[in-house]
Amino acid sequence: MRALTWQGTMKVTVEDVVDPVLIDDTDVIIRVTSTAICGSDLHLYDVLGPFLDKGDILGHEPMGVVEQVGSAVTRLAVGDRVVIPFVIACGHCFMCKQGLTTQCETTQNRATDTGASLYGYTELYGSVPGGQAELLRVPFADFNAQKVGSELPDERYLFLSDILPTAWQGVEYAELPEGGTLGVIGLGPVGQFVARIARHRGHRVIAVEPVAERRAMAERHGIETLDLTEDVVDRLRELTDGRGPDSIVDAVGMEAHGNPAASFAQYAVGLLPDAVAKKAMQTFGSDRLAALLLALDAVRRGGTVSLSGVYAGAGDPLPFMTMFDKGITLKMGQCNVHRWRDDILPLVEDPADPLGIDDLVTHTVSLEEAPEMYELFKNKQDGCIKVVLKPGLKVAV
Repeated sequence: MRALTWQGTMKVTVEDVVDPVLIDDTDVIIRVTSTAICGSDLHLYDVLGPFLDKGDILGHEPMGVVEQVGSAVTRLAVGDRVVIPFVIACGHCFMCKQGLTTQCETTQNRATDTGASLYGYTELYGSVPGGQAELLRVPFADFNAQKVGSELPDERYLFLSDILPTAWQGVEYAELPEGGTLGVIGLGPVGQFVARIARHRGHRVIAVEPVAERRAMAERHGIETLDLTEDVVDRLRELTDGRGPDSIVDAVGMEAHGNPAASFAQYAVGLLPDAVAKKAMQTFGSDRLAALLLALDAVRRGGTVSLSGVYAGAGDPLPFMTMFDKGITLKMGQCNVHRWRDDILPLVEDPADPLGIDDLVTHTVSLEEAPEMYELFKNKQDGCIKVVLKPGLKVAV
């Protein structure tokens, strides 16, 4: 089969690789019909290389059609159309029963002291082959593969794999009061959905984003937007009776601009020999904290900051005096997809499309064109907000 593979820092290629096979009787194999590039894939592209091996298959936002079924699978059959969450969980351990599938005790990576295994996301999370490929093996398929209808296009269902539940959890964790105001930092794919979900729930939303095309997309869905200017905190307070938003979702994470030193450190660590780089990242690695610091500064006293953006640094300095003085609640974590998807599915299938799912994808290309799309997405060129790859699509001429 063909698959998108990691070859080195800022180098990915589509290669011929061995087809996946059923390993456990709870597995299925799906033929991938659509798979997306996630913002966190960019972390693999330019930061987390020390935890990848040349040839690793990337991607964790796939859907497709079941082609093979393990003997113990009872809820799925060949031909079923399914969406696959990025988290691989068993569904029956203590953590899964608490709704904390990202902490699944069956697939937890104890050797690296990390949570549940994830598709296509480094040795820290199991080195599991990812979904930017023609075929994908799905473990614990009865629990993980979500069967969906056949009428709507893939793009309506695809984002149940990651970014829709991630945004939903981000809003849940924000714990907005009734009629409250939510600030959103970053209007990438997750930030777009965070803003729309909160707006759908009746909240006022004010989003901060430096890219004009992303602000324009959000404004189509009733979101107030601000450019990322030096006085943006003052502007947020002016718009909220001098207090700041009740809650803020940081939908950016370690991709944030604003700290050239941290940016260079991330890049430099990625160029070190793997053994040295891993130790550096796990003991004194740092993130670009511009988005988080902005959120902590701008949120009102007694408010909540919800982190949907991914952070990886071990030595990040935070303004704990300010956080304590303001009485801020901080909530975060990988998305427990399985916990939220049943709540979201009716909105996905609603003909009125209340979350504006049909207005997110800016680029749909073949799998073979994925390397060019990684670079385009990273550099926010050509109005790129969300890329969907179609393994069955021929290369555009």
